[in-house]
Amino acid sequence: MLGRTIEVAPPKANRNDPLQIIKSRKRTHGRPATIAGPMVRYSKLPFRQICRDYNVDIVYTPMMLAREFVRNAQARISDFSTNEKDTPTIIQVGVNNVTDLLRFTEMVAPYVDGIGINCGCPIKEQLREGIGCALIYNEELLIEMVKAVKDKYGDTLRLETKIRIHEKKAPERTLNMCKQLCEVGVDWITVHGRLRTTRSSEPVDLDAIKYIVDGLKEYDVPIVANGDCFTTKDMEHIAEYTGADGVMSARGVLSNPALFAGYDICPWGCVERFINYSVEFGGLPFQLVQHHIFCMFENMKVNKNHMKTLMTTKNMFELLDFLDSKFDIRRPNDQEFGERVEIPYI
Repeated sequence: MLGRTIEVAPPKANRNDPLQIIKSRKRTHGRPATIAGPMVRYSKLPFRQICRDYNVDIVYTPMMLAREFVRNAQARISDFSTNEKDTPTIIQVGVNNVTDLLRFTEMVAPYVDGIGINCGCPIKEQLREGIGCALIYNEELLIEMVKAVKDKYGDTLRLETKIRIHEKKAPERTLNMCKQLCEVGVDWITVHGRLRTTRSSEPVDLDAIKYIVDGLKEYDVPIVANGDCFTTKDMEHIAEYTGADGVMSARGVLSNPALFAGYDICPWGCVERFINYSVEFGGLPFQLVQHHIFCMFENMKVNKNHMKTLMTTKNMFELLDFLDSKFDIRRPNDQEFGERVEIPYI
């Protein structure tokens, strides 16, 4: 049963340990751990589930502001829903003080497999609040927050930090911060290989990630590499070049949730599965359903006129009618539902 509010949803009975997944995937699967990163608005329950259908080991929620989440019941209802299959899930938090973090952690701990502190968001509004990327320039606070959570929960709750790198002239600052995080018990560190000011259109700095991986070999703390993963070949290259234990993709899986399953182009089955999960789970605003399908269509190079028409639909009924009129779209009880690769134009 879908938990609409975390106050009444039952805790998960079957938990997965994301740390052991990250540490073991190279040995058990011959590849790095595959991770769908947090995306504002988009990493909701239906999308998390479709990622799991295509070889994604760990999925993140969107970033949630600790202060709003703790104080506002409406924020909790709109931001976080889960169910018994939603595992392993890491809930990402934007936070700037220990008190809010501990309160947030207490509320969400029974329903997730780990918490990730956002230390990489470069948005100016977040920086002004001391959230996101501001934390890599406030190392003492970041270390204090990690230590407070790990002192209280130990290994019963996994804690990650997702960071960007400091200026290129000071790589040792990033490495020293990571060493301090390891010493206070962080379970793994995700490194987005860009500066606070680096645009996503600029290449990710794999050398910076490799520098951190190499510099932390004395610690038993995995590193996840983030940035510019759009295909399986990207994943393999990033992992081999940096030595990272896991590879995270955000924009890549948004347009192609099946990229970690070896599909360079989003297969049609993703569309059918996503629609089914959106209807089954509910709670996803129509505009988000529409935009998810648009992103997949864009990756698949669907007829441009069809894409334009898609964006004119006003609700789920219109969207389903449109899809049925242009494509052979299957339902869950139909043969080959969620399995076809090519676009089934009518």
